Amino acid sequence: MSHDPALYDPLLLLCVILGSQNPPPACDLHPVTTIEDYKYFQNGDVIIGGVFSVNDFMNELTYAGFHHYRLCVRPIPQYYKDLLTFRFAIEEINQDQTILPNISLGYHIYDSCSDSMKAVKSVLQILSGPRMTVPNYSCIRQRNVAGFIGDQGSAMTVSMAQILTIYRYSQISYGATSDVLNDRRLYPTFFRTIQCAKRFYLVLSKIIKFFRWTWVGIISSDDDRGHEEIPILTRYLTMDGICVAYIIKVKYVSLNVLDDIERKNMEVIGNSSAHIIILCGKYSADLADRLNVIRGVLHNKTLVFGPTFALVTSLMEHHREAFHGSLALEPSSLPVPDMRSFYESFQTISHPKDMLLALIWLVQLQCLLKNSKMNELYQSIYKKPLHNCTGRERVTDFYSFQSKGLSDRVYKAVYLLAQALHDLHMSTDRRSTDKIALLHRYYQLHHYLENQRDIDGNPYFDRNGDFVDQYSIVNRIGFRNRTHTVRHVGSSEKQDHILHINVERVSWKIGGNQVPASQCSENCLPGTQKVSNSRIYSCCYDCVPCSPGEISNVTDSDTCMKCSDLDWPNEKKDGCVPKQLEFLSYTDDTLVLVISLVSSVFSFITFMILITFILYQDTAIVKANNRNLSFLLLVSIMLSFLCVFLFLGHPVDLTCTLRQVSFGILFSVAVSCLLAKTIMVCIAFKATKPGSSWKLWIGSKWSNSLVMFCSSIQVIICVGWLSLAPPFPELDTWSYQEKIIVQCNEGSVMAFYSVLGYMGVLTSVSFITAFLARTLPDSFNEAKYITFSMLVFCSVWIAMIPAYLSTRGKYMVAVEIFAILSSSAGLLGCIFFPKCFIILWRPELNSRTQLLVGRSR
Repeated sequence: MSHDPALYDPLLLLCVILGSQNPPPACDLHPVTTIEDYKYFQNGDVIIGGVFSVNDFMNELTYAGFHHYRLCVRPIPQYYKDLLTFRFAIEEINQDQTILPNISLGYHIYDSCSDSMKAVKSVLQILSGPRMTVPNYSCIRQRNVAGFIGDQGSAMTVSMAQILTIYRYSQISYGATSDVLNDRRLYPTFFRTIQCAKRFYLVLSKIIKFFRWTWVGIISSDDDRGHEEIPILTRYLTMDGICVAYIIKVKYVSLNVLDDIERKNMEVIGNSSAHIIILCGKYSADLADRLNVIRGVLHNKTLVFGPTFALVTSLMEHHREAFHGSLALEPSSLPVPDMRSFYESFQTISHPKDMLLALIWLVQLQCLLKNSKMNELYQSIYKKPLHNCTGRERVTDFYSFQSKGLSDRVYKAVYLLAQALHDLHMSTDRRSTDKIALLHRYYQLHHYLENQRDIDGNPYFDRNGDFVDQYSIVNRIGFRNRTHTVRHVGSSEKQDHILHINVERVSWKIGGNQVPASQCSENCLPGTQKVSNSRIYSCCYDCVPCSPGEISNVTDSDTCMKCSDLDWPNEKKDGCVPKQLEFLSYTDDTLVLVISLVSSVFSFITFMILITFILYQDTAIVKANNRNLSFLLLVSIMLSFLCVFLFLGHPVDLTCTLRQVSFGILFSVAVSCLLAKTIMVCIAFKATKPGSSWKLWIGSKWSNSLVMFCSSIQVIICVGWLSLAPPFPELDTWSYQEKIIVQCNEGSVMAFYSVLGYMGVLTSVSFITAFLARTLPDSFNEAKYITFSMLVFCSVWIAMIPAYLSTRGKYMVAVEIFAILSSSAGLLGCIFFPKCFIILWRPELNSRTQLLVGRSR
């Protein structure tokens, strides 16, 4: 026995792992309690250790002769393929003179039986030698263990890495995905030809989001692997807006409580509206059996496989209906040579000492072994009869063996380790003549592994020791003839994980190319938004119509978007349309036609009255009270009727500028004329008295001056208004949500009300004057008619003010137009209709004699 100087001295390491109380003597330890250690040896100048999980699980039971022994009793052909690939790669490298020339590689392989304690024992066994397991000692001289390949499961790999890191041995796992192994401070010599679960679930979450699944269930193994992966998976799902409806952890429990647990699990799965189920954690045959029990509620569910489940094709052999149409995310295939002839050479007749191979025939094909105790144990566990086999059965006939699995990862791991050994062998230290001794510097090997690159010069491993890789998205399809296949439907890029998925190639369980839906609530159609109805799940929501003025143009919108000030939601609230422009339009507004007709008719009537007065201007009734004022009044009234057209149509700069100004000036002129007429009535009455001085005031000069003076004040106000803050057209987008009011902004509200105020003062003075003069004797006392006209005028405008202030848009303009038309019509009717009646129908009254008779009364 030789003490290995490279191994320093935690002698209690194995005792801590195996739970022993006292340190064992060197090379005097009892093996771990297993019925069989499945191991393979091949001598060589340099030894590569291999730890493989060929048996799926270790079972603990009480049986005569095997009381409380941990038994490896369920080998998986696909896992056995990984072990054979390792052996093939070693033989191929030994035949290749370009790698490690004149140096042969050997191996020492153990089956860990998917158990971390067995994996630790296997590592120590490889380091110590094939006999006794002794920490820090090697019981074989000149034993050069360079590095390790394995294991597949994370639990076994972490346990191995804890040992190998202490001794600075390089380790390459071909299947472990635990994020714990990314810590380079704890595991600086660890590498893997696969990526960690965090990256896997990042891509898997993107796939779930790609298919718009927002409501999923999770089934996981109830072990360390499941406990580690569930938080990672749920975190990425939550980041992508995906909710987890339930998490079922498959427990390894006794059969007496198994029925109750499975019944509850079936109720949870069957009652849930989550039609997508993600399988994560550690794959085991026991978990597969549990899935087989609940397969009745999986007939309408689509399964998505986690990292370990994705590479286990044996699931489809026994659960074809349940797993048909499922999706799996697998590492992309790596190039490997054709090894079929090598695999086919492994038959029990040609390898009678290969206990794993014999056990595969025992479990898979019920072939009798030479070991009677193993036959008796199998029959006790599986309750199946055994029979003799020819020994020429081929392991390649199993469907799970035909699948790729992790064999390409194993092949790549062996070659990367051998290439690193080659680089170490060809290192710059040429002074040493003993190349085998140079290779014994295994503690330097991880530096060469870090620098391994592909033909393009890209590193194989990232800074955490993960293999730089991309994923393939596959669809597993089962056929009625009990066959199944795997169809490549997409991929993800290495760096940014951008997905490329051909949805049309996916065959779903429900049939056809219709992507199954999986959501807590129905999709919110465009025009609605999601409002959460759950404090726990953000994916459970109600669909609420968008508020007025808002839209949503996508399905399942979280918020509604507000339309611009110039737009308004359409009827479905899924798009913005231009708001309706509201103004008194000539084309599509009946009100404009009525106003135009009324204005035109009254303008024509006023014009005809003016013509009549011109034709009969020499008659007494026309000449009374200054006929020039009558002409001016008629013109102003006619123009007042016509100025209504400035309020109609689409407002522009010119119409906005002129409408209020023209209305204000014309009405001021009209009222000024009435005021002058009233005063002239009073002067004329007083002038009839003998010796009255009022005769000097009779004449048109004074009345014209009064009209000019009163009107000029309004003109000055309007000029100042147009100079300082002229009106302008604007779009009123705030008064109504569904339409835009095209209106004239008055520019200065003070100027506008000054115009109205002055007109009101002028009207009030005219009304009071006319009212006081109404009782003067006169055949045609115009003061009475002016009083009535001013009463109508004031009534109209007083009633107009509250109506004007309470309306918006075109109706506010219509109110002002109505006031203009009504007041103008009132002036025209009260003052001129009686005179026209006398002129046209009672000409005998239109004489100076009749006028003087009236005044003498």
